[in-house]
Amino acid sequence: MVSWRRHLHMNPELSFHEYDTSRMIGDLLESWGLDVRRGVAGTGVVAKLDGDKPGRTIALRADIDALAIQDAKTTEYRSTIDGVMHACGHDGHTAELLAVARYYSLHREETAGTRVFLFQPGEEVLPGGAVKMIADGALEGVDAIYGVHLWSPLSYGMATTRPGAFMATPDEFELEIVGRGGHGGLPHEAKDSLVVGAYLVTALQSIVSRNVNPLDAGVLSVGRMSAGTANNVIAERCQLSGTIRSFDKPMRKLIRERMESIVKHTCDMYGCDYEFKYIEGYPPVVNDEREARRVLRAIAELFPESGGEPCERIMAGEDFSYYLERKPGCFFFVGAGRDDGGSAPHHHPRFDLVEEAMLNAARLLIAVADDAALDYEA
Repeated sequence: MVSWRRHLHMNPELSFHEYDTSRMIGDLLESWGLDVRRGVAGTGVVAKLDGDKPGRTIALRADIDALAIQDAKTTEYRSTIDGVMHACGHDGHTAELLAVARYYSLHREETAGTRVFLFQPGEEVLPGGAVKMIADGALEGVDAIYGVHLWSPLSYGMATTRPGAFMATPDEFELEIVGRGGHGGLPHEAKDSLVVGAYLVTALQSIVSRNVNPLDAGVLSVGRMSAGTANNVIAERCQLSGTIRSFDKPMRKLIRERMESIVKHTCDMYGCDYEFKYIEGYPPVVNDEREARRVLRAIAELFPESGGEPCERIMAGEDFSYYLERKPGCFFFVGAGRDDGGSAPHHHPRFDLVEEAMLNAARLLIAVADDAALDYEA
């Protein structure tokens, strides 16, 4: 797993361009005797293995794409591709699922049912690769599906999940304010889009604190603001963009309607035009109650320090949600962070994993899949 992971880390590929990654995955799976289908969702791979014992069909998924981030680590396995790196752990996800597939290829006679391995492209970009995988038949005949994320905020040796809503829907917005540029010394002759943008940064981010029930969960973050060309020029155009996170449709609807109203009335007040785009992201990740309890039992057995108790909801998003809309299953986290809390966060230029966590994830996937394959009452 370490060898595969480091090779992928040194040779990352962006979403839907995972050509070499896909080729490596397919070649390994075929060499182990699995039934392999390439080119799913463009650059995805689906592999199937039938065990010698009767049982249900269980799917396991890993995402394979990297991010447009410059690797700032100094390790010997740092990315060799400028501006591209595995900054979220997908290289580890791929390596651990390859290991699980290899394990089953060596233990067919002990395996009940069928295992389907989904190596999915494009998790990091909307609308995500899961939708395309499903459209290409990746879930046909599947009884349940599971996925794991190596999670650096969680210490190595830990694992967690929760029944019901687990991860948020990651919506985005883009706003361009159009005023009238002018001389910095004659502001009365212009319509300052930058002033409007600055006001909206505060106004939009007050929606959650002043319009949302404090007992409910929502996030609105303006992540980017761009305006102006020179110190003495009033900006004609100002761009804002950011993200909105929620767990249910009413919250999503409330935040969107308040955003549209605040943007309209603020721009009208300052005499500016605007273009506002609200981009709906993945649905929230909602774990099946029964399957989440199955995973928590396995966690309690394999990682007793975790306790097997449900965790709090997390505002990150994941397109694994699309699989869970169609099949019962569960998405869960395995700790891949340092005990001293010094691990860089996901999507950071110095992101890295405690590589031993891949073995924990593989063990947990196998335990859950084996249990689910024999659960005919599910």
